[in-house]
Amino acid sequence: MNVLKFGGTSVGSAENINKVISVLDKYAKEDRLICVVSAVGGITDRLLKAGNFAQAKNENYISEFDAIKQIHSSILLELIPSKNEVILKQLEAKLQLLRSLLDGIFLINELSPKTSDKLVSFGELLSSYIITETMKSRGMEALRKNSQELIVTNSNFTKADVVYEQTNTNIKTYFEQATQRITIMPGFISKSLTGEITTLGRGGSDFTAAIAAAALKVNRLEIWTDVSGMFTANPKLVKQAYPIESLSYQEAMELSHFGAKVLYPPTVQPVLKLNIPIHIKNTQHPEAAGTTISNDAGKSTSPVKGISNINNVALLTLQGNGMVGIPGFSKRLFETLAQERINVIFITQASSEHSICFGIDDKDGVLAKAAIDFTFENEISLNKIDPIIMESQLSIIALVGDRMKSHQGISGKMFSTLGKNNINIRAIAQGASERNISAVIAEKDVKKALNTLHERFFETETKQLNVFITGVGNVGQKLVAQIAQQKSYLKEHLKTRMKVVGLSNSRTMVFDETGLDLKNWKDQLANGETASLEGFLDRAKDFNLRNSIFVDVTANDAIPKLYPAYLKQNIAVVACNKIACSSDFENYRELKDLSRKYNAPYLFETNVGAGLPVIDTLNNLIASGDRITSIQAVLSGSLNFVFNHFDDSTKFHDVVKQAQKEGYTEPDPRIDLSGVDVARKILILARESGTKMNLEDIENDAFLTKNNLESDSVDAFYETLIEDEAHFQKLYASAKANDSQLKYVAEFNEGKAKVGLKEIPRGHPFYNLEGKDNIVMFYSLRYPEQPMIIKGAGAGADVTASGLFADIIRAGNR
Repeated sequence: MNVLKFGGTSVGSAENINKVISVLDKYAKEDRLICVVSAVGGITDRLLKAGNFAQAKNENYISEFDAIKQIHSSILLELIPSKNEVILKQLEAKLQLLRSLLDGIFLINELSPKTSDKLVSFGELLSSYIITETMKSRGMEALRKNSQELIVTNSNFTKADVVYEQTNTNIKTYFEQATQRITIMPGFISKSLTGEITTLGRGGSDFTAAIAAAALKVNRLEIWTDVSGMFTANPKLVKQAYPIESLSYQEAMELSHFGAKVLYPPTVQPVLKLNIPIHIKNTQHPEAAGTTISNDAGKSTSPVKGISNINNVALLTLQGNGMVGIPGFSKRLFETLAQERINVIFITQASSEHSICFGIDDKDGVLAKAAIDFTFENEISLNKIDPIIMESQLSIIALVGDRMKSHQGISGKMFSTLGKNNINIRAIAQGASERNISAVIAEKDVKKALNTLHERFFETETKQLNVFITGVGNVGQKLVAQIAQQKSYLKEHLKTRMKVVGLSNSRTMVFDETGLDLKNWKDQLANGETASLEGFLDRAKDFNLRNSIFVDVTANDAIPKLYPAYLKQNIAVVACNKIACSSDFENYRELKDLSRKYNAPYLFETNVGAGLPVIDTLNNLIASGDRITSIQAVLSGSLNFVFNHFDDSTKFHDVVKQAQKEGYTEPDPRIDLSGVDVARKILILARESGTKMNLEDIENDAFLTKNNLESDSVDAFYETLIEDEAHFQKLYASAKANDSQLKYVAEFNEGKAKVGLKEIPRGHPFYNLEGKDNIVMFYSLRYPEQPMIIKGAGAGADVTASGLFADIIRAGNR
């Protein structure tokens, strides 16, 4: 004989019940079986809601009753569309008993635990009746046996304790005489020794099945639900979670205690000693292997079998110097909680005995605090201990696995992984068995924590980066294209999944937590919501995704003001925007400090040299103990382009126009030609070299005329270039006469910096610098005479995007 249990979702509709009946029909051909069924999905909650309405003298209980009646009647009519008059009448009679009970609750204005058990028992009684009658109408050999006639409990209403001796006798006696192939039993419900209706606790249908399986010593117990087994984590929160092939009884109990709703925790106990395997199966996909729970859990590549969580936790702390070395505090504390029937789900105590910390259901928090403060009223008044401290809106996350004890460093990996993602741990508990390592965190961080830990322990081959990009102009578009193009390469070679989850331009923004479709992102963005800098930040905070990276591909001076807010949320910042790094030194230092404090990289390689590894090389020199003595550089690809194309046969105005058209200058070319952009770049290199400096400390020898510099618009600026053509031709003529090239040079030497146009003689490393190329020469203690030289394209959308791409990868490897 086999025992199968089907949950509320499995019997939640006529379509699903037909699937259940198909499974039962197949099994019944091989052996006799018991089928335990839950209430139709959602009905237990509706029954309780109706009862609460009735108790509160709210006539909405009638509407809830009508909805319950409609749901069951509709399912029955769909399952048995004809010759159903007698069955419908019997169903109506059962529903009328429910209505009478609700009316009674309304009249007496009371819903006791005893009455509540009677009320919720209707769910399983109704579903089991409908399923049995449907099977009989189809010629199947099925009979319903009311579990209340078999399972005997004490009178602990809402979660009664089973009297096993009498229960086992009842079950064995009945099934020794029963001849039907299929026996339908309502789960969850039972009767006390005094004949009163009781229940086994929410989720108790699993328990009913386990009780029957153990009493009859069957070959297997199957729990049929809406998922294909117990998963490595909650699949609703962790998309990469997958079914666990096998678990030990102890592992299954740990996971179910910590929020894995697939299995009701007490289910394991009756079958454990008899080593009756439990199989978790999926009604929607009966062919799926599911999860097997037994003493032989099999081997796993990871010592961690699963990650689970409990939400709605309150953390209470009893502490005070008067507790140290004084026996009895723990006894009084937990006796107080027991008297109030408050279940403790988490305990930890420091070896100093200065404090005891414990977790309970959030709904019991206020009651627990009041009761404990009353118990220790005398000690509190004498300042021996503090009033109980209560924190709410917390969750417990737990790693579970039998073999964790034999593997060193599991807890270290867990806590370091959470720490790197800025998930604060409020309390820790780990037994000597090391089968469960638990931590209390903020409830808002649960999804992030589960995904982070799942990636660490179950997806060691891959890492997911969640990218938010603001600014999708020329460079931004190239960046998105590169991410889309390199998706397969990243996954195969770098074991990285990169998702763009947010995009914004100056008008609209769009988000998708699962990743935007990069094939039609422009259409999505065009139809997005109105753009807002603070709104973009808020959405990134609300998503609270692991390995989040904010990418600023703008020249907007307002966005860098939000960098601190991103970093404080453990969101890495990658920027080609130079404003933040070249702003006041204290602001620059604050960003660096926040990056370290919140373990959120702040990277800005493209601030200097676009895609060239200038800052990275400089940082490596400093980190290895070298000291920069001097920097000489041509840092403006746009200016280099301009002066490489300008001669006595061209007009300066036309060359600048061409540079802007090809994307080598900022939209406002005055930023490039005034030398401000180059000054910012040498300032950043000076700061990265360890020098405290501000932009006003840099000497800027401008080559533009006063007329150029005082222009009040871009158009006016271009007009002045035409007017002052003779000035630029004079600059060119002087360089030509001296057999030199015009280069806009940045210099840093022993704490001082300057930028300006220079005539570079033949033979100098800068002389043959072509096109939009940049060059940087680092002189240091290790490179005193022959500098370290970095040279290459220093402007252009593609190379700038590639520099941003590299920073994103670098940030993801934190």
